Amino acid sequence: MKKITGMLLALVMSIVAFSTILNAAGKKIELVIGHIVAEDNTWHKASLKFKETVEAKSKGQIEVKIFPNNQLGTELDVIQSILTGGGADIVFTGESMQTYAEELGIIGMPYGITSDEHMDKVLKGEVGKELEDLMLKSGLRVLGYFTRGPRNITSNIPIKTPDDLKGFIIRTPQSPMTVSAFEAMGAKPTPMAFSEVFTSLQQGVINGQENPLAMIKTGAFNEVQKYVDVTEHLRGWVYIAIGEEKFQSLSKELQQIVLDAGKEMQEYEHGLFLVEEKALKAELEGKGMTFLEVDQKPFKEKAIEGVRKVLTPKQTVLYEKIVAADK
Repeated sequence: MKKITGMLLALVMSIVAFSTILNAAGKKIELVIGHIVAEDNTWHKASLKFKETVEAKSKGQIEVKIFPNNQLGTELDVIQSILTGGGADIVFTGESMQTYAEELGIIGMPYGITSDEHMDKVLKGEVGKELEDLMLKSGLRVLGYFTRGPRNITSNIPIKTPDDLKGFIIRTPQSPMTVSAFEAMGAKPTPMAFSEVFTSLQQGVINGQENPLAMIKTGAFNEVQKYVDVTEHLRGWVYIAIGEEKFQSLSKELQQIVLDAGKEMQEYEHGLFLVEEKALKAELEGKGMTFLEVDQKPFKEKAIEGVRKVLTPKQTVLYEKIVAADK
């Protein structure tokens, strides 16, 4: 009887173990993307491309879920969710990561990058490698990046020189560099979440804001702002980043699928970006906005003077490398 009982127990344990393996093999892995833009934005369209690619190449092992329009909270909320296992897995982020590594704030250096060619040299060179390593040490693995169009000021009064910014309350992201740059230009920068900007402009809490043309369109700021003041004070990018802990939980085969899909996502978005950037000015003008070309030199001089005062030693080293890459 003891032998029979032992054999039956072993059989039951084997069945349970085998069942567990089958369930684990059949269970889908979720990758959750949280971002701040609307469904018509190139970032969201690229997210859909990533979903299509990953789900097809993983043969259904991975299911990608996308939450646009701040549904999972602000950019910082999504980052925190990833790092604490709160549900999100992938975020599009840039200088906000300075919260975790001060050097990453250099992504938001006003007038740091001077052209698309300069950005390409930076991101594919020594500085780009350093920044990706810092992202990884902070808990996020870079899958690729989205180039952002140059940021411009929007307003209801013409902003032609830094003097026009005196007393001007402007929404900025939570970036010490951007805040310092606008303070140096005489403005009163007010950091707030992107989702709060439209209402704040509508109610007169702030006088203006600054963003790339795509975000001006996404935010429908043409409904509450008359001018696009072409300062082009920041050319930046956002990283497509996945939580390292989540990435390491995937098999080597699935990791490669995600890495390849990230590169494909970047290329796909960039193609959309180039086409859209050409059309955005005409579209915003058609919606009633006036573009004011300005002499950018005085804006640049004041901005850099202000930002240099708040750069940390580590950020200064990176800034000098970025400047050197433009030669």
